[in-house]
Amino acid sequence: MPERTHKQGDWPKGEPWTLQHAHNVGQVLRAKCNVCHIKRFYKPIEIKEIMGNGTIDDVRRKFRCERCHELILDAEFFFPVGEEAIKMRFRRLVEIKWIRRIVWRDE
Repeated sequence: MPERTHKQGDWPKGEPWTLQHAHNVGQVLRAKCNVCHIKRFYKPIEIKEIMGNGTIDDVRRKFRCERCHELILDAEFFFPVGEEAIKMRFRRLVEIKWIRRIVWRDE
């Protein structure tokens, strides 16, 4: 019997596991920077407000570390259990600011 292959980020049924799915079942997003080794926890529904309803692979490609501004993040969904669930501190979305910048050209 041939092995089933699926794209990375797809769960076995073939439907991609999105931020909305993770929120509905109570999962948490853990993002760890591979450069400065800081670990942050986010609610998937708040990341969905920023990036749209993407998969965990989309988060890895588009999310930057807030400390060192690198794109090298290890992100995963997980169910918080036990002591980790009690001690976990979430980064909460307060507001989204759009900054207008003026660009000059010398002639």
